Amino acid sequence: MAAWDLSVTVEDLGADAPPITVSVTSDLHIGGVILKLVEKSQVKRDWSDHALWWEQKQQWLLRTAWTLEKCGIQADAGLIFMAQHKPLRLGLPNGLTLRLRACFSGPVFRTVLGICKMLNIRRPEELSLLRPIEEKKKKKDTDLSEELYDLTEVPLTSVSRPCLYNGMPAHFADSLKTEKVYKMLSVSQPAPAPEAIAKLYRPASVVDKAHIHSRWLDSSRSLMQQGVQENDRLWLRFKYYCFHDLEPKYDVVRLTQMYEQARWAILLEDIDCTEEEMLLFGAIQYHINKLSLSEPQTMTSSPAMDDLDSALQCLEVKLDGADSSPQDMLENLTAPELNDYLKIFRPKRLTLKGYKQYWFKFKDASISYYKSKEESLGEPIQQINLKGCEAAPDVNVAGQKFCIKLLIPAPEGMNEVYLRCENEEQYSRWMAACRLASKGKSLADRLFQSEVQSIRSFLAMQQTNPNTHTDNSMSINTHSLVSPRYSKKYKVKQLTPRILEAYQNVAQLSLTDALLRFLQIWQALPDFGISFVVVRFKGSRKDEVLGIAPNRLIRIDLGVGDVVKTWRYNNMRQWNVNWDIRQVAIEFDGNVNMAFSCVTADCKIVHEFIGGYIFMSTRSREQSDTLNEELFHKLTGGHEAL
Repeated sequence: MAAWDLSVTVEDLGADAPPITVSVTSDLHIGGVILKLVEKSQVKRDWSDHALWWEQKQQWLLRTAWTLEKCGIQADAGLIFMAQHKPLRLGLPNGLTLRLRACFSGPVFRTVLGICKMLNIRRPEELSLLRPIEEKKKKKDTDLSEELYDLTEVPLTSVSRPCLYNGMPAHFADSLKTEKVYKMLSVSQPAPAPEAIAKLYRPASVVDKAHIHSRWLDSSRSLMQQGVQENDRLWLRFKYYCFHDLEPKYDVVRLTQMYEQARWAILLEDIDCTEEEMLLFGAIQYHINKLSLSEPQTMTSSPAMDDLDSALQCLEVKLDGADSSPQDMLENLTAPELNDYLKIFRPKRLTLKGYKQYWFKFKDASISYYKSKEESLGEPIQQINLKGCEAAPDVNVAGQKFCIKLLIPAPEGMNEVYLRCENEEQYSRWMAACRLASKGKSLADRLFQSEVQSIRSFLAMQQTNPNTHTDNSMSINTHSLVSPRYSKKYKVKQLTPRILEAYQNVAQLSLTDALLRFLQIWQALPDFGISFVVVRFKGSRKDEVLGIAPNRLIRIDLGVGDVVKTWRYNNMRQWNVNWDIRQVAIEFDGNVNMAFSCVTADCKIVHEFIGGYIFMSTRSREQSDTLNEELFHKLTGGHEAL
């Protein structure tokens, strides 16, 4: 077979060095080309991390056994011999920027796995990389002020759960510099000055939020294929909002970064919350800041408690057992009921009347209501099945308003129903019942009592305690604890006593409990976990917004901002993408079909979100440490990844 010359640029020789020409034949494999290159360069060093990058085709030649002919390489191919791991500037949720070595040749999914192993973040499948939003630059030198923490010398570990030394992974305990960085990763950072918050990008509308979500990188392609160069800046963020298996003992960094992402979502008004909730968030932040400064080691619990936790967890798994044990069947046969007088209001009916009182009965994931208690043995006025509904709180503790907003799926869209409870005790029970019913669970479920308890404690936190004497002289940087909207609305003198008042309800919490409580309240917000994309539905002439949540897709009217329709993943039969016209088509139970094209993002991003959430639902505690990467790519990759 005739030999011919192949020119290859060797990146390590410098930008000015001429390409190395090697004599090859078409049946020579990629590994043979690399061997000839290394011999001809006459540079003695470790080349094991290097591989060939084909610039024109934007692809890595990683299959070293493939021949040049099989790869389709001819004399005009512009190949570059370069390292697969390169430095990357990585912005974390807590605002730190690290410079570390990341894999530029594998799929982004695997790159994130490597980064998370190094930073000791479990469940890396919940995170991904996205391109940062260009922040407003008032001066030319603003970029120079960014502090970089260099971790390029820290090795990428291959162990799934690294050995801990003094409470940190061994590869961080090597030097004082890296120890300091790990402490910054695992302890909440003090709130920045209001001026710094004002400079950060704040989404003004749903469309702005949609633009942020259009910046996620494709998980099935490498960084190089997506135009990311050495030392470029990317953000590491939680992408899928279904947090699996949170263990404070092992998840110090993960918990802290999750809290930081939640905190910034609230401070930058990326997620809406009521004034009472904002004050409570502010109070917990203030408490976490105090504890982080005074006792940074409270996250590590005693060995005896750890053993107890793991024993209880084992017991819980055993008790979960099979789905249809005799006890479960007996419980379902004798499922308890809730009976109460409540008030109901349907805003969509053309009526000026407000709430009307009826006798309500809750049984088997549905509610029925009657004119009075005496008539409850007969036929109900209406029975509402709550399976698949959305139950959102509409509460004002100070104003004694305890309402439950129910969005109930119907063929023509969502039916809106409001239930009004008399007091917080009644509200706690009915809200817990509605939340369980939305997941198809009855009151017999063991989670019912814990759900009631968590709602009670959440309401108790929002209560003001007039007997406690708050020390108004305490210096609180209130503008760093609440979003700019509330900073403009109230003066510091008004905000300080109100935050300190809410603080009395959380002052007894440990650092771990405070972080978990903050995340719990964040997860209870109606808009929690929704990623937005501007789309054009098939047959429609206007742009609309598609909200992608952990368990459902939401169609939102762009003009009014109202939810038009909700589709749940568990009713989904199949979804596919027409890659030629970039259109996503989904089929649901009951011959319900919908299709849309994406306006702000590539349809691959939507495809990946849906597939990713379905992948997250397949995880279980039994196979806790093994990650089925192949299944993830099958669900999220599309034909382009095959």
